[in-house]
Amino acid sequence: MGLIHVIRHGKPASTWGGSDDDPGLDAVGLEQARAVAREIMALPANDRPDRVVSSPLRRCRETAAPLAEALGVEVEIDPRVGEIPTPAALSAAERPDWLRQAFGGLWAEVFGDLDYAAWAQSVASALMDHQGKAVFSHFVALNAAVATATGDPRVMAFRPDHCSRSVFRVEADRLILAEKGREAQSQVL
Repeated sequence: MGLIHVIRHGKPASTWGGSDDDPGLDAVGLEQARAVAREIMALPANDRPDRVVSSPLRRCRETAAPLAEALGVEVEIDPRVGEIPTPAALSAAERPDWLRQAFGGLWAEVFGDLDYAAWAQSVASALMDHQGKAVFSHFVALNAAVATATGDPRVMAFRPDHCSRSVFRVEADRLILAEKGREAQSQVL
């Protein structure tokens, strides 16, 4: 089995509401991706992941690429660790305001097309399928995992910085937070 390393993607070339719905990394983000790969490769062999999983979005795939190359493996895509689904009625321009409102509340109170508390649980369940791997994901999905693992009902249980690495383990069919990653000093939105 093993630890689950969950890494937020590096700094993207644009943000929500920009002209690109699936931006890659900017120059800073690319260096962050290389740095987190070096950090992970420097871990003792027993603590190091042996496979790499990514959200389907480009910024995560690009962040995962240096570690996959260092490990000599392909990046596995898992949509279950992707971005939080936006309500269908909202435009891309309305998404940031929806997220700001969600960040201030509880998972059970998020407005939208689905049960977001159940979505948070599904992210945690997906991570449990990836023991021994590095999983490259997103701010909100990482918050879902931390909230589920710690029993915190808040949507923003933690402010993971770009390329922040949090470590989880599984005990008795439950996701457990072993190490919370570096927190961001600036606002996400």
